[in-house]
Amino acid sequence: MVFLIRLKKMSRLAKLFSIPELRKKVLIVAGILVVYRLFSAIPIPGIDPMRLQEYFSSNQFLGFLNFFSGGGLSNLSLMMLGVGPYITATIIMQLLTIIFPKLKEMYYEDGQRGQAKFNQYSRFITVPLAAIQAYGFLSLLITQGVVDRPDPFEMIRNIAVITAGSMIALWMGELISEQKIGNGISLIIFAGIVAGLPASAAQAIAAYTPSQLPAYVGFVVVLLALIYGIVFLNEGERRVPIAYARQVRGNKMYGGASTYLPMKVNQAGMIPLIFAISVLLFPQFIAQLATLISAPVGVKVNSFVQSFLNNQLAYGLVYFGLVFLFTYFYSAITFNPEEVSKNLQKGGGFIPGVRPGEATAEYFSKVTGKITFFGAMFLGLIAVLPLIVQAATGVQVLTISGTAILIVVAVALETMRQIDSQISVREY
Repeated sequence: MVFLIRLKKMSRLAKLFSIPELRKKVLIVAGILVVYRLFSAIPIPGIDPMRLQEYFSSNQFLGFLNFFSGGGLSNLSLMMLGVGPYITATIIMQLLTIIFPKLKEMYYEDGQRGQAKFNQYSRFITVPLAAIQAYGFLSLLITQGVVDRPDPFEMIRNIAVITAGSMIALWMGELISEQKIGNGISLIIFAGIVAGLPASAAQAIAAYTPSQLPAYVGFVVVLLALIYGIVFLNEGERRVPIAYARQVRGNKMYGGASTYLPMKVNQAGMIPLIFAISVLLFPQFIAQLATLISAPVGVKVNSFVQSFLNNQLAYGLVYFGLVFLFTYFYSAITFNPEEVSKNLQKGGGFIPGVRPGEATAEYFSKVTGKITFFGAMFLGLIAVLPLIVQAATGVQVLTISGTAILIVVAVALETMRQIDSQISVREY
């Protein structure tokens, strides 16, 4: 049975390259990703790569962000921010839907036209966010003595170059999405993460000694278990049974069907992890602003932030807590029990044994709370997994970035679904 399933998947892959239209789309996506990686290797002017590598290797938090950007941050490349500012802008816009009802109505009720306008507003916000993030990172590296302090013209030029690189990355992501074989923004992040894997693997192999064999074997076992757990989390869902009342129209009877409403265990996806990282970065930007106002105060704030980030226990607990809270928060935004109950009642549907209306909304709230708890716990463990692995093995080069693996697995599954859908449409 397993052999037949694998054979079917291989035949699907063969069909993908045998259909000229799909083969062309795959080559276009691959070409765009190659160009993106080339831009990621071009540093901005006036940068010393050796000092940057030494600093990033000694700073675990920035090292994680560098891995997340596919190495673009460690050499301050044109794509050092990638699509991060756009993701932050999208998160801000989604939060604004809670404050401004018109934005919520535009996104949820105006259909594709409203979502297109919503995305356009996100692009507008991306430009100032990219400039602010570029200034923040450059100021941080300057105060740490990693980058020489440039004159005002060079600083403005570097900020403009980094901002332009972020917008080019966004444009490339949209070009990929137009091919409809994967989400462009997700594939851009996917490419950055995968590009950093060979260097990490080579570093781990170079540091191997025979006495560390049990640690390396345990690392591989944990890695495989993590991948299985992420697939299980992404595919896991609670199926709520839905029944539709029978309606008599003339001499015919309609309805009476039974179906189910799938409620995913991980409704928030990777957004809580990005939220938590943004919050952990915020104190560093506060330290930079304090430095502009008062140098002594800025030094104290910066030393406090650095001591917190270097304290693995405190950093891990705060990171876990933020991911846990943001999972509940974002799930409440994306899934509104009252609206789902109202739409279900309008369509003549109901949950067997539950009254329509408020009782149905309360039922959805209870189910969401239960399944979100397990999703939040798992995402929190994924976030702090690198700290756990390093503490258990005692080998610094053995790090499992659960966030990176979560993104890679989730993007791979979604891309496979879209490719399979494209093949199925052409088969029929």
